[in-house]
Amino acid sequence: MRRFLRPGHDPVRERLKRDLFQFNKTVEHGFPHQPSALGYSPFLRLMAIGTRSGAIKLYGAPGVEFMGLHEENNTVMQIHFIPDQCQLVTLLDDNSLHLWSLKQHGGASELREEHRFTLKGPPGSPPSATQVTAVLPHSSQEVLYLGTESGNIFVVELPSLGVLEDRTITPEAVLQRIPEDNCNRRSCEMVEALREHPKNPDQILIGYSRGLIVLWDLQNNKATHHFLSSQQLENLYWQRDGSKFISCHYDGSYTQWPVSSDNRQSEPLENTVPYGPFPCKAISKIYWQTTKNGLPYIIFQGGMPRASYGDRHSISVIHGSQQTAFDFTSRVIDFFIIFSSDPAAEFDDPSALVVLAEEELVVIDLKSAGWPAVHPPYLASLHCSAITCSHHVSNIPLKLWERIISAGSKQNIHYSSMPWPIDGGTNIAPDPPQRDLLLTGHEDGTVRFWDASGVCLHLLYKLSTVRVFLTDADPNDNMNTLGEDEWPPLRKVGTFDPYSDDPRLGIQKIYLCKYSGYLAVAGTAGQVLVMELNDEDAEHVVDHAEADLLQDQEGYRWKGHEKLKTRDGPVQFEAGFQPFVLVQCQPPAVVTSLALHSEWKLVAFGTSHGFGLFDHQQKRLVFVKCTLHPSDQLALEGPLSRVKSLKKSLRQSFRRIRRSRVSSRKRRGGGGNASEVQEANAKFDQDVLQEMELAPVQRKIEARSAEDSFTGFVRTLYFADTFLRDSSRHCPSLWAGTNGGTVYAFCLRVPPAERRMDEPVRAEQAKEIQLMHRAPVVGILVLDGRSTPLPEPLEVAHDLSKSPDMQGSHQLLVVSEEQFKVFTLPKVSSKLKLKLTALEGCRVRKVTVANFGSCKTDDYSENDLAVLTNLGDIQIISLPFLKLQIRYPCIRKEDVSGIASCVFTKYGQGFYLISPSEFERFSLSTKWLVEPRCIVDMPEVTSNNHVHKSGSENAARKS
Repeated sequence: MRRFLRPGHDPVRERLKRDLFQFNKTVEHGFPHQPSALGYSPFLRLMAIGTRSGAIKLYGAPGVEFMGLHEENNTVMQIHFIPDQCQLVTLLDDNSLHLWSLKQHGGASELREEHRFTLKGPPGSPPSATQVTAVLPHSSQEVLYLGTESGNIFVVELPSLGVLEDRTITPEAVLQRIPEDNCNRRSCEMVEALREHPKNPDQILIGYSRGLIVLWDLQNNKATHHFLSSQQLENLYWQRDGSKFISCHYDGSYTQWPVSSDNRQSEPLENTVPYGPFPCKAISKIYWQTTKNGLPYIIFQGGMPRASYGDRHSISVIHGSQQTAFDFTSRVIDFFIIFSSDPAAEFDDPSALVVLAEEELVVIDLKSAGWPAVHPPYLASLHCSAITCSHHVSNIPLKLWERIISAGSKQNIHYSSMPWPIDGGTNIAPDPPQRDLLLTGHEDGTVRFWDASGVCLHLLYKLSTVRVFLTDADPNDNMNTLGEDEWPPLRKVGTFDPYSDDPRLGIQKIYLCKYSGYLAVAGTAGQVLVMELNDEDAEHVVDHAEADLLQDQEGYRWKGHEKLKTRDGPVQFEAGFQPFVLVQCQPPAVVTSLALHSEWKLVAFGTSHGFGLFDHQQKRLVFVKCTLHPSDQLALEGPLSRVKSLKKSLRQSFRRIRRSRVSSRKRRGGGGNASEVQEANAKFDQDVLQEMELAPVQRKIEARSAEDSFTGFVRTLYFADTFLRDSSRHCPSLWAGTNGGTVYAFCLRVPPAERRMDEPVRAEQAKEIQLMHRAPVVGILVLDGRSTPLPEPLEVAHDLSKSPDMQGSHQLLVVSEEQFKVFTLPKVSSKLKLKLTALEGCRVRKVTVANFGSCKTDDYSENDLAVLTNLGDIQIISLPFLKLQIRYPCIRKEDVSGIASCVFTKYGQGFYLISPSEFERFSLSTKWLVEPRCIVDMPEVTSNNHVHKSGSENAARKS
């Protein structure tokens, strides 16, 4: 059989690959992009969010998450849970209805689409005849009532979604029971709201947009009461005992209406314009919640004075003399109130206000004084300021973890201590095997620390670098302070704030050492801050140093932004990571690479002009190296003037094409008449095609000119203790790779610990490697004598890694955008290389070493390279032999920002942005898989209260 196996096919290895590698997209972290609808089930205690792309997501207790996607990808307009069932209905903007069910499969619950249905009118009828505007799932669980633009109310049977035509409520039937002098046919156009009577399921309240409201008897098919408002109707809400209901209107008013048994036509009890007397915006939704103390909670959306506050997105809460208008920084999509759902309870007793805004979810505690916000355990607004970079750290030591949580808890003292109120379902996923951090850098100069261990991405701590610099905004400003007499009583809530005081504050690179607690962050204006963790607030001076990366160059003039101005004197810092030194690169260009070695107390940084090394223990610059090519004028313009260079870069591209054509003609013999040249060209093209066909796996790599722009751009920096000068002595070293395919290696002399503060760190350039094809260098790695990547700084000291093998010869792996190449050390002679399969123009975008463990046995694991390309696929390549193991499509190649945002973890997982506010999490490993696994049991319904069963544990909770 061996001769029939293709070369390199090893059945044992193939089986092992199946035990090691498996691609799964597991969970979406963050806030849904472009939310469009909100629903809540008091029975299941689950919340549902629909989006404009047709996704529907359900959330309960932390870890309880479900996701469904409509095939049509249309906007979800409304979401309604079926009372006392594990079912919900969605209405899309194409007027289709979809029935979803939570069903158990394989020991866990799954969200499945059961039926779909589109309401159709008689032949020739206009679309408005069946355009659904209001949906009411009846408490009988047998039917849905669908109000339409035409005023008809159709009855649809559950679960089949078939229309019961004989039960349709027509405008004509409604008008028969209403005096002609009170209304006409137009009064019954557009059903705005449908509400079931809280005490009598045989009655429903029908609200029409022109102000007519009808109480309809379902048994006798007639109107028992009608109510006339002079204003356009927006919404309706029943009071708990059914004796009154509230209507809210387009003019910013709300009205109480009594429902008496003797009067068929009722007059309003009270009409209120809460923010009058000037013209106000519409109140689009309202709740009237009763309490034991007799003072109701009146909660409504909108109603602000149109002229002065018409652009505000607000929800107002009124309780006796207390009144607050919660002011959101993005448009409010919808909201609901969590209150007692026990049918036997006399009062509503609201506990929380849950608001879905366009960019975040905000929960307000209505039980605590001052109505504080509740810290959400999921649905974090990742993009409260735009994400500019991310950094993942695996397996955080417990001590560092606790210190970060402690620093974060001091920031959260203004949040409510209320338990998360949306707590349906049970998380049955295994506990995370380790503590993982995802750090995100933001445009406003902040770094956020997220708990990425499990399904819920939870904010632990927020670090701000703004205090080091002088900006227009005062960090002590409080947006929430209000004067005593200010009206309306607006109060800012939420964390979404897309506006940065200064774009130069943006964080571009982050490096955290989990063993020492040192953190380095670098920004848009060439600032590099080194920080250490302090458990207490402190005031101290931040030392400054300047790194002039153009010191050996003349005739260059920086055209970009200026550096940030720093504060003089001591600066007050909160507990947490506190900067103790600032290195300012000159010119103040974006920092493009960063490396920190906490054992040697060194930090390396690179920009488009060069790179430098800084000793943060002695607070002294060790050296700088300029990498600029004389033609690299673009590198001096900075990101804010890049547009000016578009014509120049296009011109250069055309020149390169022209040069390559001319040089190819010269290689084919120079002169000759036009026909000979044409024939030679045709023959050359044919040869190239034949060469491509004969070798489809690899392609000829196009050499770049040294005059290409940004060749000096430093892409990667790497510290290694290896053999650089000779094979008998190893020493600390710093490696740097540039956009022009150059690798620089510097020998470092780091004094021993006892003389560390007395003697300076010295550096000397030892090697310079120029890749022939000049492709950008995106990764550098040194393998020890066992062909194992060198451990992280302090990893061996903490007994978390074996000591590197310093007896055998070391190898250097250089990863460029187009190939992987292994060199021997210290001679730096080429040993092995792998060119990318790239008929479509494949380029390496991200590369990292990942450890893959077998799912069959704990005794086997191996280190491989995880590689993301510009085509969005992920390749796993073995070390040290550079054999392609497997390839997975992951990200659409058109999704450039998603590819740029991708970050790999140490154990074969990854994250990338699928929208500005959401990370998609994926796994390449069979062993390390973080995905939702949860169960929603049907709570038992009793006459007194709902009992919620949670897995094997039955805990009766009053809703």
